[in-house]
Amino acid sequence: MTDKPEKFIDENGIRSDGRRANEIRDVKIEVGVLSRADGSCYLEFGKNKVMAAVYGPREVHPRHQQKSNRAIVRYKYNMASFSVEDRKRPGPDRRSIEVSKVSREALENEIFTEYFPKSAIDIFVEVLQADAGTRTAALNAASVALADAGIPMRSLVSACAVGKVDDTLVLDLNKNEDNYGQADVPIAMTPDGKITLLQMDGHLTPEEFKQGLEMAQEGCRQVYELQRKALIDYYSKKTEVVTEATTAEDVKKDAPEEPEDVTPVDVTEDTEETEKIDDTNEIGVTKETDDTKEPGDTEETEDTVKTGDVEELEDSGEEVPETGKNADETYGQMDESEEETSNE
Repeated sequence: MTDKPEKFIDENGIRSDGRRANEIRDVKIEVGVLSRADGSCYLEFGKNKVMAAVYGPREVHPRHQQKSNRAIVRYKYNMASFSVEDRKRPGPDRRSIEVSKVSREALENEIFTEYFPKSAIDIFVEVLQADAGTRTAALNAASVALADAGIPMRSLVSACAVGKVDDTLVLDLNKNEDNYGQADVPIAMTPDGKITLLQMDGHLTPEEFKQGLEMAQEGCRQVYELQRKALIDYYSKKTEVVTEATTAEDVKKDAPEEPEDVTPVDVTEDTEETEKIDDTNEIGVTKETDDTKEPGDTEETEDTVKTGDVEELEDSGEEVPETGKNADETYGQMDESEEETSNE
């Protein structure tokens, strides 16, 4: 722990870290940093570094904790052992339990829990590096993570602290101001001015409290604009990527199909396929192929009966033999009758 400085504010009204009394520390917000969480946020508030993750709505375990008419909100605040100068004992302590309780209450009223009965919404906040104001930084990160998870909310929750050092009200206390200051008042509120968290450690007069509340409201508005901008920038880039991918697919679909490779086939004018098959029960069946037979030549097969033979059989009054299998049976019957006649 550093020693207490002689003065927190110089004669020009500049604080030890170069800010004026009504200025907040630099804020950096990154959305969607954890792929396995439903919503996540990484936030730097001055030298504070906070990671928040949201899971749900999901099934409640153990089941006896579930509510039949709404979802339950569970908030876990934890400081890593390496987040402070003197190593912190790992695991929950009285302070982390108290911060978890008040932070859950600050967010719960802004979530439409009635949309998800018998469900749970879990919020986990891990402080990676602490430098005063960790509960307000954690609330800011958790609010953005809830929005990233698609949890329906009435509005974002923004938090900031106001305090008193050297008998002067200052906004967003740093580490020395928080450790050695005269008062510390963390406040969380919605953009329309609804206060969801208000705590005070120290002493303020009614006039100082009223003035400090106005300063904290202005600080929360600045934080809200940064939260809103981070969400808009993140989802704008995400939408652009999806749009580009969709456009590329549409262009690919609209593009003319490339012709398939076709092997060329030589076709000669003299080659004609003249295979003709007569499926009717006519007597003569001819098969003509121009490229293998001379004109006028006919191929005789077992199933072919010459026209001249047919005419002779018709003139003699005999029955015309059938072709194919039926013809073989007919000739067989004729041979048997001739043998019987010769035996007689």
